[in-house]
Amino acid sequence: MREITYSEAIREAMSEEMRRDPRVFLMGEDVGVFGGVWGVSAGMLQEFGEERVRDTAISETAIVGMGLGAALCGMRPIVEIMFADFLMCAGDQIVNQVAKARYMSGGKADVPLVIRVTTGAPGSAAAQHSQSAESWFMNVPGLKIAVPATPADAKGLLKTALRGRDPVLFFEHKMLYALRGPVPEDENFTVPFGEAAIRRSGDDLTIIAIGGMVPKALQAAEKLAQEGIQAEVIDPRTLVPLDVPTLLESVAKTGRVMIVHEAHRRSGPGAEIAAILAEQAVEYLDAPILRVAAKNVPIPYSPSLEQTVLPQEEDILRAAHELMRGVKVAEPL
Repeated sequence: MREITYSEAIREAMSEEMRRDPRVFLMGEDVGVFGGVWGVSAGMLQEFGEERVRDTAISETAIVGMGLGAALCGMRPIVEIMFADFLMCAGDQIVNQVAKARYMSGGKADVPLVIRVTTGAPGSAAAQHSQSAESWFMNVPGLKIAVPATPADAKGLLKTALRGRDPVLFFEHKMLYALRGPVPEDENFTVPFGEAAIRRSGDDLTIIAIGGMVPKALQAAEKLAQEGIQAEVIDPRTLVPLDVPTLLESVAKTGRVMIVHEAHRRSGPGAEIAAILAEQAVEYLDAPILRVAAKNVPIPYSPSLEQTVLPQEEDILRAAHELMRGVKVAEPL
C-alpha cells in the first residue's frame, strides 16, 4: 500500500490496463497534448503515443459514437467527457445505441466501452458545468454506473469496468481528484461492481452517501459520535448494480436512514434508493427516510449561493438530529 491521489489512481488504472491489453485506448477532448482538463491523463501521450491517446474534436456525440464503434469492433475504448452536463449532447448515442446494442444483437455484440465523466460542482462553475447526472441514466437498462469515492475504488472499479463486457458510465467527482488515500500496488487489484463499502459502522443511524458526499458524511458521523450517536456510513460504490442486501442489513440494524447525494433532490439517485427501502425494509423503519441533496434549482455561480444550494456537512448533521428526535423535516425548495 502507498498513498496516491484519486486522479493518480485513475491514471494508474488506465495506464496499467493499456500496458496489459493493446485493445485499450483513450480518447476525448484535450486528453493528449494537454493531459486532460483535470490533468488526469498527464504523461500518457508520451508513453502510449497518439494512436492510443487521441485528442478529439469538440463533439460529445462523435466521441461516444466513435467509442461505440470501436467497442463493437473488438477494441476496449475509454472515452472522456469533460463535464457530466455535456452527456446530454451525446444522449441518443448513450441511451439508444450504447445501452441497447448488446440486447438488440441477442447478446452477440459486447460493448466494452467506458465513458469517464467528471461530475459535481468544482466551485463557481455555474449551472452548465456543475450538475450531477448519475440519476439521469439510472433509468436506462444496459448501462452500469460507478461512483467511486476513494482513490482505491477509483482504480479498482475502473479496472473492473475496463475488463468487463458492458458499457459503464464512470462518474468522477471533480472535488475528489486531489484526495489522497491508500491504493494497492497490485496491477490485478480490482473492485467488484455491486458491492457496497461500509465506511463506518454504527447502530443508531444509516447514512447512505454517494460519490463526493462520502467524505462529508464521514466528517458528520465523527461529530455525531461525540454526541453519542453512532452513524453507519455506507458507500454504494456503484448505483447500477446496487448492493441492496447491504443497505437492507444496515437499515434493519439501525431503523433510521438518510441518503446523501449532490444531485438534485427531485428524482435524484436517493429517490430510487428510498423507494427500494420503502418496499423492502418498511418493517425495520422507526422514522421516515430522509434525503439530503441539492435544492431543486440550477447550481448558482455565486460561491455563497452555491453553498446554500448544495448539501453541506451541516445539512447532514441537522437531518441526523431530526431523525433521532422525530422532528418533521421542512421541505426544501
